[in-house]
Amino acid sequence: MDHEPSFQQSLWKLIKDNRFGMMTHRHADGELHSHPLTTQNRSLDPGEPLCFFVSRETELGQRLRADGNVCISYADPDKDVYISVSGLARISEDLDTKKRLFNALAKAWFPGGAEDPDLELVEVQIRHAEYWNIKESKTRQLFKIAAAAVSGSPPEMGEHRDLHVS
Repeated sequence: MDHEPSFQQSLWKLIKDNRFGMMTHRHADGELHSHPLTTQNRSLDPGEPLCFFVSRETELGQRLRADGNVCISYADPDKDVYISVSGLARISEDLDTKKRLFNALAKAWFPGGAEDPDLELVEVQIRHAEYWNIKESKTRQLFKIAAAAVSGSPPEMGEHRDLHVS
């Protein structure tokens, strides 16, 4: 994403206000399965992965080692903001990164701190990101939808951006 820094900045502005995402991965039986996770990043510079802490006691780390293809979705229906990020997840044992990202909320789950033996760091390298940021009021949205229904043309609302990373 280093060739689209403005997209990355816009994406981060939307994610940082809604740090809780649902990470979808492939379960052992082939089915898709989702887990709620907290994004640990304090920023998201171009090329930087999204980071999450997970427990070794769960099967998530094991699943990601077998198939790291994931999708993380964020939603804030009150603000009409929706985000989808697809990428490749890997488990990292980078203690420096764990220490840099560790915070008081993480301590509730991992009382041993960044060196807690149960703590796994998941890094997701972004391959595709898309967001919808509807800025119109609910009344204006309804008006546009009604007008679109009459005209037969889809309504244009808010900002929609899409980026594929090669």
